[in-house]
Amino acid sequence: MTHAFYIGMSYAATGLVVLCLIAWVVMDGQARKRELKELEASGVRRRARAASAGDAQ
Repeated sequence: MTHAFYIGMSYAATGLVVLCLIAWVVMDGQARKRELKELEASGVRRRARAASAGDAQ
């Protein structure tokens, strides 16, 4: 195993891990948006929207 091969494989492995993490975050964000949409459709509301302007400090 040469030094260049080791460095190249390290970069490839790191790139793969980063791409997997990015994909995971994107898919998780889409799932959360879908869950929020379903909850709001069923009548559940977020507290931040229900708070009056006087309550926010």
